[in-house]
Amino acid sequence: MNFRGSTGYGRRFWEASFKQWGLKMNDDISDSVQYLVRQGIADPKKVCIYGGSYGGYATLAALAFSPELYACGVDYVGLSNLFTFMKTIPPYWKPYLDMFYEMVGDPEKDKAQLEATSPVFHADQIRAPLLIAQGAKDPRVNINESNQIVAALKQRGIDVPYIVKENEGHGFSNEENRFAFYEAMEQFLAKYLN
Repeated sequence: MNFRGSTGYGRRFWEASFKQWGLKMNDDISDSVQYLVRQGIADPKKVCIYGGSYGGYATLAALAFSPELYACGVDYVGLSNLFTFMKTIPPYWKPYLDMFYEMVGDPEKDKAQLEATSPVFHADQIRAPLLIAQGAKDPRVNINESNQIVAALKQRGIDVPYIVKENEGHGFSNEENRFAFYEAMEQFLAKYLN
């Protein structure tokens, strides 16, 4: 789906996403799920959300902020804590840090908002099973992003299979790793969506 901020729809559509992570961007996804359920296209008991990178964040945000909509979720190299994400961006992104602050939020000026929209701080609201996949050498979304949410969920007894590939970065490029992830995802979906 093309929620606000998706590229290819003009500048205004892109800018409508600024400082809307976990807010209106999440509402766009939730509204789409509800529409599909109302139309009879989606079974409300069998909706799973899956995404990578920002989509992984969107998965975590959806499970934390709209938990009633989802039977399960799959987070692939997604970020869970907007504060630690900003602190660990790779050096080659540093010139874009001001742009990140404008698009996502400034950790000091927008502290309350970033706390409210960081899924790790709302892990107590996640009740759906979650599969997480992460590259240990990811320079964009540091492995600590996944480690944080996994620890918070395991502490609550949530089923959270966690796949870490030591030889991967931001996404799995090794074919064997991709197959292992897709096989695990297929088994996970079969278990929770039947």
